[in-house]
Amino acid sequence: MAALPFGRDVLASTPALERLEWLATNGIGGFASGTLTGVLARRYHGMLVAALEPPAGRTLLVAKFAERLETDSGACDLDTNHWASGAIEPRGFLHLESFRLEGSVPVWTWAIGAARLEKRVWMEHGENTTFVQYRLDGRHPAVLTLRAFVDDRDMHGTTEHGEGVPVIEPVSEGLKIRLRDDGHALWLFAPDAEIRPAAVWYRQFEKSLEAERGLPAIEDHLMAAEFVVRLEPGAAWTVVASTRHGAASGPLSLARALSRRQARDRALLEAWKTADPIAARNAPDWIRQLVLAADAFVVERATRTDPHGRSVIAGYPWFADWGRDTMIALPGLAVVTGRHEVARGILTTFAHFVDHGMLPNVFPDHGDAPEYNTVDAALWFFQAVRAYHDATGDDAFLAEVYPVLEDIGAWYERGTRFGIRVDRQDGLLRAGEAGVQLTWMDAKVDDWVVTPRQGKPVEVNALWYNALTTMVRFATRLKKPTEGYERMAARVAESFQRFVHPATGGLFDVLDGPKGHDAAIRPNQIFALSLPDSPLDGPTRRGVLELCGRELLTSHGLRSLAPGDPAYRGIFTGERIVRDGAYHQGTVWTWLLPHYALAHDRVYDDPAGALSLLEPLGTLAYAMGMGTLPEVADGDPPHAARGCFAQAWSVAETLRVWHALEVRKRPRGRSGRAPRRAKTVARS
Repeated sequence: MAALPFGRDVLASTPALERLEWLATNGIGGFASGTLTGVLARRYHGMLVAALEPPAGRTLLVAKFAERLETDSGACDLDTNHWASGAIEPRGFLHLESFRLEGSVPVWTWAIGAARLEKRVWMEHGENTTFVQYRLDGRHPAVLTLRAFVDDRDMHGTTEHGEGVPVIEPVSEGLKIRLRDDGHALWLFAPDAEIRPAAVWYRQFEKSLEAERGLPAIEDHLMAAEFVVRLEPGAAWTVVASTRHGAASGPLSLARALSRRQARDRALLEAWKTADPIAARNAPDWIRQLVLAADAFVVERATRTDPHGRSVIAGYPWFADWGRDTMIALPGLAVVTGRHEVARGILTTFAHFVDHGMLPNVFPDHGDAPEYNTVDAALWFFQAVRAYHDATGDDAFLAEVYPVLEDIGAWYERGTRFGIRVDRQDGLLRAGEAGVQLTWMDAKVDDWVVTPRQGKPVEVNALWYNALTTMVRFATRLKKPTEGYERMAARVAESFQRFVHPATGGLFDVLDGPKGHDAAIRPNQIFALSLPDSPLDGPTRRGVLELCGRELLTSHGLRSLAPGDPAYRGIFTGERIVRDGAYHQGTVWTWLLPHYALAHDRVYDDPAGALSLLEPLGTLAYAMGMGTLPEVADGDPPHAARGCFAQAWSVAETLRVWHALEVRKRPRGRSGRAPRRAKTVARS
């Protein structure tokens, strides 16, 4: 499957130099990424960002391979760099004929006279190993020269004044490189090539997207070697970058490397097709591409009790694995794609980390102890378990995890960290203390919590209500008592009516905060409609949907705050304090658009109309990151994509909701018809 080729009309334009990005991953947290034109626009761009403590310890080892092709008609640089002086040299993008995706593999084609040079990049699953393959199409041989630019730094850092002499040792068909005596070993393999070791620092690459974020943007990289190879027409040649000496031989031989990646892509699509053949047959190409993109976020995370534990990278290029993001993304990444063993593995891994009724908010990128400053991650855990059980009927796992769910509920009822506890007066869940951010609107700059939301946040209580109704379902399934959960759910449903704002027709964002009720118009109220069970009656649901549609809806997602609010910020760019000040104050979040679409269907019984709301995401999937979906967009038109170019919950929730709506629109009586919704307590 080749996805959406880009031609010279896009690739030769200046905006494309730094705004269009590709990604390859290895399933353990490592990745390769860059721009379509080869410009290093981020500190995270590189051919090998290795996860040295999977999925953490991510370290930039290879920044790029710079290509130069010599044909009968002369020599031509195919690389492109943006320098601190403002110069763009060389300008190899002018020879770039096309870019496309073949499954998950990015493919470039340069045209130089009668010659065509193709490049493919992929990573070995489970290895910190990147393959870069070149294939010449033409009537005559050509000489390809690669310059290898290397580094050895934390992926979040910069090498601003590169210095020192690296240790470069010849090995069979390649080189072993250490940038310093105590540095990490890197192997570069270039079979059949002339290898010319070097040690030349290239100064002042400009990382323009870092400058846009108000971060250090000038960096040096070491050109460690040149590889020169004669390419014959139709023949392929591959260079390998790895943290392992034997990466180019034995079971990971070059001859089978690309076929292994292609076989993985086929297996991912086949698992999805097997889970729901009708959905797979009806899916547009961009949904199929998102099924492959989903695999990028699933990673290994070994624990003391499970060396094969699983987790989810929240977003590329800079996020680690976050508890909230993992639970939100799990149904779309692993359940609707038919990877049920992966879903169970992730749930099992996180169940081991439940502490005082809370799931970790984040696992730091350097393997430190997890942080527990989140009120909703544990509540999303209920929904992830529910989605998994609905798809599999796995009662054995349900019985295994049920005590963990009971424990979470018990801690929330009696009280846990950061003031999280059920208010005995109304049964609603209260959370928050000064100086902490506990909901998904969690931006914080030094001591400034941008959206503190202390009190009773609306989506937290929608999740709390759904956790209780979910426990009714689970207790019934396991033949356990249900009365306590039914009683609590009924009380929450009754008290939830306090959220209804009589003037706007929508819902308060927070009740009983330090300054009373917060009437800011935010998208958090949409979860009272989009989660499986709603505590609201029909007219109120319509009012919430209409308010969100009028004030927050864009083609790329929902704004985090209505434009008429004095705190609204419509552009998400600039230095950190500016960006974080806008993060949840008007910035559009892509993952919320599927929730709006689901709410539309539940209010109007209109799955076809709801599906049409998702169609702009098919274009957005190629507006920033190729074949994936970004984290956020500007609140102001034209809603430019921003933030992480590949975000787990954006991809996952789109897949989950697209699948649910596609099932819903099927005619009754056909095989695979939409299932009836389960009856739950206190549902209007």
